[in-house]
Amino acid sequence: MARLCLILLATLSVAACSRDTPPADDAGPSAFQKELQTKFINAKPGDVIEIPAGTYDLNRALSLNVSGVTIRGAGMDKTILSFRNQVQGAEGLLVNASDFTIEDLAIEDTPGDGLKVNEGRNIVIRRVRTEWTNGPDESNGAYGIYPVQTENVLVEECVAIASSDAGIYVGQSKNIVVRNNRAQFNVAGIEIENSFDADVYGNTVVNNTGGILVFNMPALPQLGHSTRVYKNTISNNNTENFGAEGTPVASVPAGSGIVVNSNDKVEIFDNDIADNNTANIIIASYFATGYFGKEESAPNYDPYPETIYIYGNRFSGGGSSPDGLELKALKAYLFGLGGRFPDVLWDGYVNPDKVDANGKLVSSAAICVDNGAAKVLNVDLANDSENVVVGDSQHACQHEKLPAVVLEPPLGS
Repeated sequence: MARLCLILLATLSVAACSRDTPPADDAGPSAFQKELQTKFINAKPGDVIEIPAGTYDLNRALSLNVSGVTIRGAGMDKTILSFRNQVQGAEGLLVNASDFTIEDLAIEDTPGDGLKVNEGRNIVIRRVRTEWTNGPDESNGAYGIYPVQTENVLVEECVAIASSDAGIYVGQSKNIVVRNNRAQFNVAGIEIENSFDADVYGNTVVNNTGGILVFNMPALPQLGHSTRVYKNTISNNNTENFGAEGTPVASVPAGSGIVVNSNDKVEIFDNDIADNNTANIIIASYFATGYFGKEESAPNYDPYPETIYIYGNRFSGGGSSPDGLELKALKAYLFGLGGRFPDVLWDGYVNPDKVDANGKLVSSAAICVDNGAAKVLNVDLANDSENVVVGDSQHACQHEKLPAVVLEPPLGS
């Protein structure tokens, strides 16, 4: 069998033994890495680099800087790039290119991020699995699938497991579709940060700390707005937060279904949201994160969530065992030991320049909830919870619906 493996390594463009008989640690990884990295370096637009089924033990990061290339495996459970023994590089695979497609493979156990795509346009990430096989752990890499500063990006049918920050993270990007993925046991299942024109739909997001996050953070070159979150299943996101201390996601309470933080024009509809122990939906300002300091250097940063529209979702359970002593005490005080928070939890911070004579948000900036029996709990953190309100009539409103995101040119065929 060993001789057969050597013959295959010498004759195939990208060779592998079966998953049950991986290449030997002393020769296989270096030979495979050199051959694969050489193909990335020598690639030309239009090339398809195929990686056959097998488990490949890699100890150095891979990189691709040529546009117009496709990387294709034999399936996310058949072609597995394992970086368990990685000694060099910040990511498993770093791509700085446009017109890029990667599909049908897995990236496992990277010390840093799994797959990072930086500053590209027309990006397709399809049926890629990123996983830390030891389960939730602060020492795991931060991001599984990580397109950043990209435009016209499609992430579909992927699986992300056990990232210490976000399983699927799209940051500082525009024109985004994230659909039909599965994210589980991450701190954040799916995160859209400082991005605009994003559609997040058809995803299954379970057993994370927070399910789907729509964030705006300061001191970044782009601010975000206009995100639609719809037709997702978001349940049981109650995993204890294992994010690194000092990172924004470290402040996300375990038991958070959808979290909107400091972002505007967010539409949440037609989702199945259930059994998230702190709250099924949390709307919060930057001041609720405990992650302060950078906003002073970002004069254009808006720390308040505004123009939020929640309608047509199916809620069940949730809010019965919030994370943190203060929230537990507030829940017991307001609703009793056996009670639960309402489906929407709002920190209550408002921009003083956008309130009317009654101290309420003006209609254009309001948090609107048109969702049957669902109510909003205004925790009033700005006043140390002195004026906690449930079901304020301010939220009985509607906003103009956002348009669907259209990928140009069409991606995904």
